[in-house]
Amino acid sequence: MKKLYEKSEITFAIFWIVLYTVSMGSLRNLGDDSPHRMIGLIVISAWMLLFVWRNGLLEKYGLSGWARNNRAMLWFLPLWIITTVNLWGGVTPQYPMPGELFVVVSMAFVGFAEEMLFRGFLFKAMLKEGSVKTAVIVSSVSFGLGHILNLFTGHELAETLMQVVFAVSYGFMVTMAFYKSNSLLPCILSHSLFDMFADFSNLDRSPALNWICHGVIILVSILYCLYLIKRVETPSINQIDAENMHR
Repeated sequence: MKKLYEKSEITFAIFWIVLYTVSMGSLRNLGDDSPHRMIGLIVISAWMLLFVWRNGLLEKYGLSGWARNNRAMLWFLPLWIITTVNLWGGVTPQYPMPGELFVVVSMAFVGFAEEMLFRGFLFKAMLKEGSVKTAVIVSSVSFGLGHILNLFTGHELAETLMQVVFAVSYGFMVTMAFYKSNSLLPCILSHSLFDMFADFSNLDRSPALNWICHGVIILVSILYCLYLIKRVETPSINQIDAENMHR
């Protein structure tokens, strides 16, 4: 694994994304409340974390601590606003115990794993190549397009497309948050809580509220990204080719 990382960080990132997609796609067919899916997510997350820790990459991948420029990042308030969207229509648990517990734990590790894959491995690998703009776009769009796989787990086309649009918007926001703070912890926390709250979302909420929620997500994402680009200084660890963000 280390040899692959040293040879090509992009190939390393793609390897992990494919491994995660294939393994989690198979396990998800067992149901979101499956203990086997939960165990699989724990194992793959632990494997990634162990690799990062053993190779001294905690700081590189934003796992060494919370953002030092917390105030400049507006305390990540836009992330916390979007995190609560799934609760706006009311709270309704979707599974009986212990399935509900399995889902909550699984969603927590989904947040960790996907942030490590798309904001950690993939974004940092592309940033190393020297194009900030390309790194941000690829990390964000690939994360969003990955949600098309929901079509194979019983989701309807319109619902899936809505999820893709949301995920791309959210992807841009958390990618920029990571780029400007070099702390992946807020992104992981926001992502994990969002997915966990989705399991308590009221499935009967009105279509109008769904559109409002997604509109808020897109608007907040755009405004926060613009703020970060114009007002927040890039940490030195990410200043590889920062001027390209404005090209």
